[in-house]
Amino acid sequence: MTELDRLAERVGIEPFYHDIWGNRRDTSRETKCALIAAMGLPTGTDEDVARSLRTVEEREWRRMLPPALVADAGTAAAVPVSVPGGLEDAAVAWTLYEEDGPVHRGGARLGDLPLAQTRTLDGLAHERRTLGVATAAPFGYHRLEVEIRPAGVGGTLRGETRLILAPERCLLPEEAVPGGRLWGIGLQLYSLRSATDWGIGDFDDLGGFAERAAGLGAGVVGLNPLHALFPADPNHFSPYSPSSRRFLDVFYIDVEAVPDLAESEEARALIAGERFQADLAAARAAELVDYPAVARLKMPVLERLYASFRGRHLADGADSGRGRAFRDFQRASGEALRRHATFEALHERFYGADPARWAWQSWPEEYRRVDSAAVADFAREQGERVEFFEYLQWEADRQLAAAAARARAAGMGLGFYRDLAVAANPGGAAAWADPDTLVQGANVGAPPDAFNMKGQNWGLAPLSPVGLYEAAYEPFIAAVRANMRHAGALRIDHVMALKHLFWIPADGGDGAYVEYPFADLVRIIALESRRQGCIVIGEDLGTVPEGFRPAMEKAGVLSYRVLYFERTEEGEFLPPAGFPERAMVTITTHDLPTFKGYWTGHDMEWRRTLDLYPDAAAAEKDSWDRGVDRWRLLQALGREGLRPARYPTDDGGQPFSEELVEAVHRYLGRTPGQIVMVQIEDALGDVEQPNLPGTTDQHPNWRRRLPETLEAMSGHALLKAVAAAVAAGRSER
Repeated sequence: MTELDRLAERVGIEPFYHDIWGNRRDTSRETKCALIAAMGLPTGTDEDVARSLRTVEEREWRRMLPPALVADAGTAAAVPVSVPGGLEDAAVAWTLYEEDGPVHRGGARLGDLPLAQTRTLDGLAHERRTLGVATAAPFGYHRLEVEIRPAGVGGTLRGETRLILAPERCLLPEEAVPGGRLWGIGLQLYSLRSATDWGIGDFDDLGGFAERAAGLGAGVVGLNPLHALFPADPNHFSPYSPSSRRFLDVFYIDVEAVPDLAESEEARALIAGERFQADLAAARAAELVDYPAVARLKMPVLERLYASFRGRHLADGADSGRGRAFRDFQRASGEALRRHATFEALHERFYGADPARWAWQSWPEEYRRVDSAAVADFAREQGERVEFFEYLQWEADRQLAAAAARARAAGMGLGFYRDLAVAANPGGAAAWADPDTLVQGANVGAPPDAFNMKGQNWGLAPLSPVGLYEAAYEPFIAAVRANMRHAGALRIDHVMALKHLFWIPADGGDGAYVEYPFADLVRIIALESRRQGCIVIGEDLGTVPEGFRPAMEKAGVLSYRVLYFERTEEGEFLPPAGFPERAMVTITTHDLPTFKGYWTGHDMEWRRTLDLYPDAAAAEKDSWDRGVDRWRLLQALGREGLRPARYPTDDGGQPFSEELVEAVHRYLGRTPGQIVMVQIEDALGDVEQPNLPGTTDQHPNWRRRLPETLEAMSGHALLKAVAAAVAAGRSER
């Protein structure tokens, strides 16, 4: 191996991969150099490569302990300790500080510790020995300190690491709900309509939807990512391209449910104004979500509510329960909240003054680092504006908690499942606040496949496996924990990213897979799952590495199975009994056609209209294949005795019907999958899908509103029929 090959291997860049057609694609030298450089290691010359390799290889020898170590509770943790040679008689003392207070201590003679490796650095011998740390510490994030006191020599060597004691398996459905089997409804929150919405679904609407879903027998409501977007630019609204995955989208706040509205005459007067009411009526009646209109309605009112709150509850001498609750939220959220709110205020300042300065990389140099003096001065001078954005996060969290409480009170076993996007936008708050962990010189994407011959570039910033490890996994832990908040389940988008992720250099060169510390990340997810009482679902669609699904099953992570894709080797639809038990099963997803769209070929009409097919032959083949799929689906229903009477044959040319929707959902209900999800669009007979991959503004992605209001759903015949069909299928297992 060349030095570049060794360096690439050490930072996780895979030397090759096999594409969907089975062809081997080797990672080029140029790609290796670009991706390594994106991780902050110079590769411009051979000398740079050699120095970077030395840096990586020697880093673990030049510090006593690794940044973090993931181990089992109840067994001795094997801690690697790197020290200069010749200290065999030194005394080793270790202290383990549990995160909730208790302290454990132990010691040994250094020479009695097993010798694992040796190395010479700068002409001096170094050793790596294995320290066994056996304690009664429970699962959790603990701090381990090690001191080495050489015999007869003054001075002490000290090191510290984060010792993460984690379970092997996530919380399982049968541990969360009686029987471990349930069904639910998947929802894009922004799409909800109600008599009181402000042009977009909000957290109060979510609580009402959950109550109606529970009344139909649903045990969970599945949600799109609720991640923080960009309040200063409401035109950036993809939930899968967030500013930060740790915080919430503040446009989901129900303004009229904010307690401060009752105390703010100014805000109430603004809302009551004739012009405001006209704009509100227009936003409420709009066919699509008009995000800028929503922002123009909500932000001025929220600003007035914060001003009232600050004056009444945060003023000197105020003795306010709400004021104390806000301060408690600030303290609990820590520096992360302060940095996020500071970014929001800075983004508003620079983007508002010049649209060309949307990304923080285009801001004046002194504002590009979170720890700069200029940023500290700004946060101090604009303290109220920064605190306003903290206030919005507090209220969003409070309202989501209230919606979750309504779901549980209505009888939902799991309540909500939240969705964790695969990565964040490189121009957003997370990348600005943590540039050492989120990569700037590469984007997340996917290699070429039958649907995207040139591959996909999602324009997202990947986590650096090097930076993540150096940060003791804290950014990953925080994101997982934040998205399990107020939820009974977490769906991890593109869960294969725990194993490896396809990176594309910023210069547009060929991409490559980059490996992540899979075993550690899975154990951390299991730890958070147990602590938060949250089951985990991994979206494992697309190119799945060999052995990945068995590893996920062993870890208690449910698979994600879509009816459209689950086939036998002959191409027939998998019978219900053929689905795995440890899975969430569904007919479709937000990126695929609704069932009505699938049956009628509406998605193909969109592709033809938008010229998304490479040629006419591809469009014709797609249409032919869809006809064969309709035929196969009717055959599958017939084998289960579920083909509706109005379909006398298996001919795939027969028209769509609501009876067919019911039959397919009953078919799905018969699977052994522990969770069955109904997409609300299917239950309402909607033909349009939320997102059409391969498009941006050509198709109204992430803007579609549901065809029925929340209030009308209570009596919606098809919704009730689909709920009954799924429940019947569940009982027939």
